[in-house]
Amino acid sequence: MLAKGRTTGLDQKKILWDSALGLLIVTGGLLGLTLPFGKLATAAGVPAMVWAFVISFGAGGVLLCVLLARGQRIRLSAHKLRYFFVTAAVSYAVPNLLMFSAIPHLGAGYTGIMFTLSPVITLVFSILLRVRRPNLLGIIGIAVGFVGAVMVAVTRGEAGQPADLFWVVMGLLIPVSLAAGNIYRTVDWPQDTGPIELAVGSHLAAATLLLAGILALFGVRAFVPLGGVPLVVVGQVASAAAMFAFFFRLQAVGGPVYLSQIGYVAAAVGLFAGTIFLGEHYRLLTWAGAVIITIGVVITTRAQSQKA
Repeated sequence: MLAKGRTTGLDQKKILWDSALGLLIVTGGLLGLTLPFGKLATAAGVPAMVWAFVISFGAGGVLLCVLLARGQRIRLSAHKLRYFFVTAAVSYAVPNLLMFSAIPHLGAGYTGIMFTLSPVITLVFSILLRVRRPNLLGIIGIAVGFVGAVMVAVTRGEAGQPADLFWVVMGLLIPVSLAAGNIYRTVDWPQDTGPIELAVGSHLAAATLLLAGILALFGVRAFVPLGGVPLVVVGQVASAAAMFAFFFRLQAVGGPVYLSQIGYVAAAVGLFAGTIFLGEHYRLLTWAGAVIITIGVVITTRAQSQKA
């Protein structure tokens, strides 16, 4: 019975590892936790660049330990180094810096909804570059999600506290950077390289870039506020490490357009977390847009099961 139970557990893990929908929910949910964690950190005085560094260094460090514990190592090449640093800048350093800078002005929930524009922009890039084109139902689902995202965007943040247009624009740049990263990772994916190795290399490269920026702009004193939020740091590192272990696997299983929908799941998590735990308040139009976005996710997920 025990052996059978173990086999079942392993089978369940394998099913999740091969399921685009399961990977989408897990990855998007863990990404959504970054939003409330980020708001708590920036409210405690942690600079946005430092918090972005915490995520990349923490996730890269934890996953590196996992890689080494398995007896594996990163085999560097010119191609991989290029992949690591381009991915680091476009997919992690830039969008995280934008996100944590915008959260104090837009709110965690509203900033998270900006992720929902990523599938639309990824789709445009994917079609232009002929990477992978979804079927008609998939395009309809993404279009429905986009309508919901537009409804949310026009509310400009929390109810009664309309954000400055500058910060709305900064928030809109987040999905543009994420979409570019989604396409690049697919186009330039190194052959015979596993998802965890790519996650380790990309995050440690991002941490290197961010550390250089922190030391140049702020100096080591920028890290002092981290001492005031140790539990938030631990929670963020744990969730980020888990998320990126699934992130690259989802890229391989679902492709760049499907991967981009983690923004829908993350937006929902961020919106509810901001409302329930952080005391944020949003207009009815914002919630209506979130519902329409959810409908778009359901349609696109069904399209994923059909032959493109």
